[in-house]
Amino acid sequence: MLDFLPERIAEAVRHLNRNRLYELRVRADKPLRANVGGDFRFLGATGPCGEEDALFPTQEEVDDLVFAACGYSVYSAENQLRQGFVTGKNGERVGIAGTYVYEGGRVLAVRAVTSVCVRIPHAVTGCAEQIYARCCEGRRSVLLMSPPGGGKTTLLRDLSRLACEREGLNVLVSDERGELSAGDTGKGSDVIRFADKLTAFTAGIRAMRPDLIVTDELLPEDYPAVQRAIRGGVRVFASAHLTDVRYVPEKLFDRYVLLSGVGKIAAVFDAEGNHVD
Repeated sequence: MLDFLPERIAEAVRHLNRNRLYELRVRADKPLRANVGGDFRFLGATGPCGEEDALFPTQEEVDDLVFAACGYSVYSAENQLRQGFVTGKNGERVGIAGTYVYEGGRVLAVRAVTSVCVRIPHAVTGCAEQIYARCCEGRRSVLLMSPPGGGKTTLLRDLSRLACEREGLNVLVSDERGELSAGDTGKGSDVIRFADKLTAFTAGIRAMRPDLIVTDELLPEDYPAVQRAIRGGVRVFASAHLTDVRYVPEKLFDRYVLLSGVGKIAAVFDAEGNHVD
């Protein structure tokens, strides 16, 4: 894990508890910050510190980090990079900010990367127990909702495992960014990585005959694929960056779960968007 970090940053990270490290913010010529246990801290050569003692990554270190995360082949990762991220070999999502270059109305490349957000996946076995028992049994399809960083991917990974263990389902994991499958998704799960949801849903249903599809970060354009799956008898567990059930583009799911942290339910809504006690 995190073997693509430049040496100075890697040494700083060695002083942290990896189980509590959720995110690294690496910005050229700005202080290094880490999300440790849910709180952002400045990070120096020997671990958490005050801003005055923080490391200031260089532009060269940012460039080296991105190049290493691409497996030292930017060409092989260019499709991901055009979407603003690259996925490390252990499921770390490396988001990038820089200069977007367009050609013919589409993103051609991202140049001059100046900031990197490294999100570290964690397997928290059992974190979805309450959600599963309350919302997922009985052939229901479920959408998890929260702002970014609310633990949706971690929960989906555990829900996939529980569906395999508790119901013996054949689960298809549609992992568009290579992050969702970085952990235990269950012994009965099959994974399609780096395909858009329409492709993954269509090919997966035809080829793998899933009982359940698990996928992350729905966008409005993904809802037709979800609708076809559910109407065809395939359950769907998914997530979306939403803070209110009123903002859901289409009411396709049986339950909508608003989160207030990993495994913490703020509210549950039925298929019509009505609050469920």
